[in-house]
Amino acid sequence: MNKPLRRIAIFCGLLVLALLARDNWLQYVQADTLAKHEKNRRVTIERYSQPRGDIIVDGKPITGSKATPGSDLKYKRTWKNGPMWAPITGYSSQRIGATQLESIDDGILTGNDDRLFFRRTLDMLTGEKKEGGNVVTTLDSAAQKAAYDGLKSKGKGAVAAIDPSTGAILALASTPSYDPGDFAGNTNEEAEKFLELEKDKENRPLVNRALRETYPPGSTFKVVTAAAALEHGLYDGIDEKTDSPLPWTMPNTTTPLKNEGDLPCKNASLRVALQVSCNTVFGKIGSDLGKDKMLETAKKFGFNEQQFVPVRSNASHFPEDMDKPQTALSSIGQFETAATPLQMAMVASAIANDGTLMEPYMVSELQARNLDVIEKHSPKEMSEPLSKENAQKLQQMMETVVEKGTGTNAQIPGVTVGGKTGTAQHGVANSKNPYAWFISYAKTDSGSPVAVAVVVEDSDADRGDISGGGLAAPIAKSVMEAVIKSKK
Repeated sequence: MNKPLRRIAIFCGLLVLALLARDNWLQYVQADTLAKHEKNRRVTIERYSQPRGDIIVDGKPITGSKATPGSDLKYKRTWKNGPMWAPITGYSSQRIGATQLESIDDGILTGNDDRLFFRRTLDMLTGEKKEGGNVVTTLDSAAQKAAYDGLKSKGKGAVAAIDPSTGAILALASTPSYDPGDFAGNTNEEAEKFLELEKDKENRPLVNRALRETYPPGSTFKVVTAAAALEHGLYDGIDEKTDSPLPWTMPNTTTPLKNEGDLPCKNASLRVALQVSCNTVFGKIGSDLGKDKMLETAKKFGFNEQQFVPVRSNASHFPEDMDKPQTALSSIGQFETAATPLQMAMVASAIANDGTLMEPYMVSELQARNLDVIEKHSPKEMSEPLSKENAQKLQQMMETVVEKGTGTNAQIPGVTVGGKTGTAQHGVANSKNPYAWFISYAKTDSGSPVAVAVVVEDSDADRGDISGGGLAAPIAKSVMEAVIKSKK
């Protein structure tokens, strides 16, 4: 063979080898990745080729599936009372994709999870159709309805409710909401409906405010400051004088910290200061303790750390770099302090649970289609923000708030309720209607079944009528009543 032909033969041989190498790379190394790639049409067709498993609340499905004739995507998702449950389920759309539980547990719901391999193998042998498993939640349908109905008339807002003894999430509501069934299919009309929701920057209905929105917590944060004061020994008793002057000028400034109205805050005890919500007392406590001790306590309650329930919740924020005036303002829930409703429900639950904060969660079980349990959640202790003794002191303070302070609208006959109101600044120079907050817990003879946080973000009420006690406390009350009734 002459030299040019030999070179061509070698070159062609190398091309064949490269082609074989590439073919083996695709078939064996990248096969699994390509098979599961989101842009692989076959993946989408397979995902919607059979009904999805269900998301379960109180033993009943709140989801379903519906045939879509004339499409290669045979089934689309349906929801019962979609707007109420959307903050929990998220959406599953043939065109858009999936979010929240519909996305996180997609493998279980479609039946493709590796833990269902044995079940799928049996189905193949017996000729059974492949079906998805179920996601069993911790939600209480009556509590969720009370939360959602209470928020609907108030505009924008959110509610989070937790079982203090386990961390189980009982309600997670957000308004305004959306109906995930409006764009569950693959039509252009449904895609347009989703785009309309996405473009609504004023109302942001797709945002889960209970988990993903952080607000200045206002005076509800004073319970964290009170916990810090007790834990760090600044005060021993809740009825002793706090040596708090009125007016009180923030350190290194000539600016007095103001209270809302003519309140009995001079040298007020911790109990009275929380009852009437004295800025001066709690601002001075934060300044006296200093940023490090305040930050330590806030972190024990879960601040500055994302939560996964399993849906991700934004990290609430307590500043780490502050001077004394900023520490004072942060300690009354202002400056850069910001919290999700879930976070403030965690604060209330830790106090109600005698100082132990349980890790929040909202999925109790994952099931195969035959109801075999694939995974079961066990409650986990997250931290101990305060001792049992100090938690019970703080309970007395919060119960006084509801008995004869700013939280009387949360009273429930025959039930002990502890709470704290908050009205937080909103907008540049507080130009917009303030946020109305209320955090609380209920106690019965058998313990504390529920802790709640409510925020009303943008009420239509007159500015002067907006308060945590007036707007948010009645919603919290209805949620607590619903849980107590369902536990009987």
